[in-house]
Order: sequence, then C-alpha cells, then structure tokens
Amino acid sequence: MTVIVAGTVRVAPDKLAGLKPHMEAMLAASRAEDGCFEYSYAEDVTEPGLVRVFEAWRDPAALDAHFRTDHMAAWRAAWPSFGVSDRRLFAYEVASQRPL
Repeated sequence: MTVIVAGTVRVAPDKLAGLKPHMEAMLAASRAEDGCFEYSYAEDVTEPGLVRVFEAWRDPAALDAHFRTDHMAAWRAAWPSFGVSDRRLFAYEVASQRPL
C-alpha cells in the first residue's frame, strides 16, 4: 500500500535561501532511498516561506525506515537555525491510483 505524505512547513522567508542547500541534500538522499517514489518541496507562490511537501513511499515500512536515516536526523537538526516551524504533514495510505 502506497503512503503519501503531504503538507506544509514554514521557514523564515529571509532564511529560505540559506536552507536551500540543506533541502537539496535532503531531496537527493531521500530520493535515493529504497521505496521512495517521489520527494519534493515547493515554495508557495503567494505565501513567502510556506513550503509545500509531497512524498510518495512504497509502503509504511519504507517511510518508517526513512525516519531512521542519518540524513533525516541532519535535516531536523538544521531546522532551528533557519526558523523552520508550523510543521503540518499528514500521511495518507493509498489503495489504488489512476491517471487523470
């Protein structure tokens, strides 16, 4: 069963540029993980500092393994110095999909 993680985090707008190298490292490492189908961040067009998160994982076990990686620990450790806050992420279990 595929797991979708979607939601938002906030970053101090004046610190977003400094966070981007950490974001790029997190994207590259996460996308290389077994079971990761998609991993992306996007800054909202109308709200500076609002970052939209979208992830797709093969199954709950792959997502659980992701949370135990060194790059996840490094990513979370970087948050305070860049004003990362208001984390609102949700996991959705998907039984099927179809193209639209």
